[in-house]
Amino acid sequence: MRRLTLTLSAATLAIGGAGIAIAQPGDRGFVAADTDGDGMVSLAEARVRGAERFERLDVNSDGMIDAQDRAERQARRFAASDANGDGEITAAEMTAAREARRSERSERRAARQARLFERIDTDNSGGVSQAEMMAAREARGERRGARKGGMRILRRADSNGDGAVSQAEFDATVQARFERVDTDGSGTITAAEREAAREARRARMQERRQARQERRQSRVD
Repeated sequence: MRRLTLTLSAATLAIGGAGIAIAQPGDRGFVAADTDGDGMVSLAEARVRGAERFERLDVNSDGMIDAQDRAERQARRFAASDANGDGEITAAEMTAAREARRSERSERRAARQARLFERIDTDNSGGVSQAEMMAAREARGERRGARKGGMRILRRADSNGDGAVSQAEFDATVQARFERVDTDGSGTITAAEREAAREARRARMQERRQARQERRQSRVD
């Protein structure tokens, strides 16, 4: 189970995005999946989005998300650090790789902060109000809950329990999640259905939070 958890943790965001970003907090996933810009996400669009996520996570392109992908990812990181390709990483190469990673992280952090501010400043005033800040905190809590939910979903996606998620299992999970959000069975997910899914998830998170608090309180008593 430990190996499965490590393997699937890297794929959690994929299921969240493939399954499909339409129920995630905020509009980023919904907009990304809505490739024709009609304000709705069709099953075909969801499948395309899911296929893109699966391809990115299936590092060795064997049609499975498993421990081998994790090993391949680590091997590629090692190769990138081994600048002269001699199979060993010297202290100088290690330092260079660390500095390169630090620079990349700094650039990504700056870009994330810019996107975050733009997302929080919903009225485009150039500043963030207390109400906007509170809304952002609530959305951040939802995203954390979604990541935990994504792990549960991926465990369920591994329907044969072999410690890996195949393309077929991944696709089936994407479709199942799509159908749950598409409450009117129209074959498309509207903004209203996405919002309803968000509200339902928020309610479930609140129930689980309350249950945890009650359990902790009972142990204290």
